[in-house]
Amino acid sequence: MRKKVFICSPFRGDMEGNARKAAAYCRMACEQGFLPVAPHLLFPQFLNEGIEEERRLGISMGMELLTLCDEVWVFGEATEGMAAEIASATAQGEKLPGMSDVRAVLAEKANAGHIAEVKALIKERGAGRLSEIDPAEYPGLLAAAGML
Repeated sequence: MRKKVFICSPFRGDMEGNARKAAAYCRMACEQGFLPVAPHLLFPQFLNEGIEEERRLGISMGMELLTLCDEVWVFGEATEGMAAEIASATAQGEKLPGMSDVRAVLAEKANAGHIAEVKALIKERGAGRLSEIDPAEYPGLLAAAGML
């Protein structure tokens, strides 16, 4: 059975562009053998994001789905909704990888000859080294490293 990964990425604002990005994150997870769960791609099909009560319902249902997932992958700058998802995942424990997990994977990729790509992944997150990256971004970083 595939590990379920909750895709945590922005939706509000540029909803069309953010939905395209979320779909790409889902595809990346799928290509790596995971089952992506992205409520922000599903629920807007029948709930109106512009109606606060329906938005809250969508967030609530997304939180229920999050409890069924093995991991949470965070992409982009955290929004209010994402912050709630990250807090929930952290409270559940073991859903977000730690720095040592990320460091091990990046070292493995660098040792396999992907030094420039590993540096680029870190730089893309506005950092000069791993310790400068927000831990909430670790799952997305691991996902991107998995594509190397």
